[in-house]
Amino acid sequence: MARRTGNSRNGPLAKPCRKQGAAMNEHYADRRKIDPSRGAVLADGSPNDNNRVEIGPTQLAFSEWAKAGLTLPDLGRMREYRWARLVQALADRDYGGLLLYDPLNIRYATDTTNMQLWNTHNPFRACLICADGHMVMWEYKNSPFLVTFNPLVKELRSGATFFYNSTGDRGEAAAKAFAAQVDEVMRAHAGTNRRLAVDKIMVHGLRALEAAGFQVMEGEEVTERTRAIKGPDDIAAMRCAHHACESAIAEMEAFARRDIPLGGVSEDAVWAELHAGNIRRGGEWIETRLLASGPRTNPWFQECGPRIIQNNEIVAFDTDLIGAYGFCIDISRTWWIGDQRPTNAMISAMHHARDHIDTNMALLKPGVSIRELVFGGHQLDPQYDRGKYSCRMHGVGLCDEWPYVTYPDGWTEGAFDAVLEPGMVLCVEALVSPEGGDFSIKLEDQVLITETGHQNLTTYPFDAALMGR
Repeated sequence: MARRTGNSRNGPLAKPCRKQGAAMNEHYADRRKIDPSRGAVLADGSPNDNNRVEIGPTQLAFSEWAKAGLTLPDLGRMREYRWARLVQALADRDYGGLLLYDPLNIRYATDTTNMQLWNTHNPFRACLICADGHMVMWEYKNSPFLVTFNPLVKELRSGATFFYNSTGDRGEAAAKAFAAQVDEVMRAHAGTNRRLAVDKIMVHGLRALEAAGFQVMEGEEVTERTRAIKGPDDIAAMRCAHHACESAIAEMEAFARRDIPLGGVSEDAVWAELHAGNIRRGGEWIETRLLASGPRTNPWFQECGPRIIQNNEIVAFDTDLIGAYGFCIDISRTWWIGDQRPTNAMISAMHHARDHIDTNMALLKPGVSIRELVFGGHQLDPQYDRGKYSCRMHGVGLCDEWPYVTYPDGWTEGAFDAVLEPGMVLCVEALVSPEGGDFSIKLEDQVLITETGHQNLTTYPFDAALMGR
């Protein structure tokens, strides 16, 4: 079992020196401040040095946020808020513990990361939160230092891996050994309570936990309901991530409007600008490839590719972007690129899409039920019904989250018996796609539920040409 070993800057896992003279210079270069105007920590509480373990915003992002007058989150306070919500959720359900394998649930619980996308299909990390608040992290055995910056993680272990290409035909034995570790921790910190919530675990792991005597409960219900309510620092972090995403969108739009009329620009080339802008500001990845042009926008959900975008065509996209602080910024815009006027059908569809999100957004306030959002609000014209989006709205935080607001024909009784609460964030969607047509209009805004109503976090303008101006 690997216990806490200190961080990578000053603990036993520190980088070895190659030559004494050169090492001194390298050490100074690594330790110099990111922001010379500040002391030991940045405005969000993260270390102000060039060798911090925590991934996070870059100097570019910090400078843009300062110019915009944004308040940065207190990351220590944000982590404690999340941990406290998870512990309270266990108490509310009389669960002894919550075992997490989903990388985004682990990010929520610990604010730590390790090869996030690889981890989604090769699960090697796990986090256990016990009813008494004790939190244990199973980390890749060579990188425990990625977790040690968070004092809420009280114990570090290894041995949560039993996916096939790592353990081969001995996965069952590996899972049994892992379940024995979980049992050890739970007996020490949950007593006789054997109700263990689990979010996502492989078959061997589930069977091993049940064989060890655990009553395995649905962990996703716990995490999704818990994550739905954002604290003040979550919201501050999301505002920062949103500003960074919109800055990257502006760079993508400038590239598209400058270069597409010249010819030879592919969808992939335009989409790459959003990726680059996200990474430059300390963002993380983009979940989908939803940018399309011209007739490829209808039907929607065609992934961007090598098609050369023509002058006087529509370009539509959905960011699905995991940005600064790990927050998802999920907004959509549709642009007309060219020197001619869009068709009347395009302008009409754009206004219909605006009416759809504006009218439905106006419903958002605390106490409104998901049912009311499904069956109320703006109704799409019949010519757009078949090509409509899969939902009217959905929750968003570290990714697309609970709740899910369908259209009336997608409603399932009992699936979403809930009401909106302050601190929720929802994305309001519109896909106006004429049946048999050669274009679609995709719009989406990200909206915070406040104590008295809502606030639209999205400020990016709508295309003037498609609005008929």
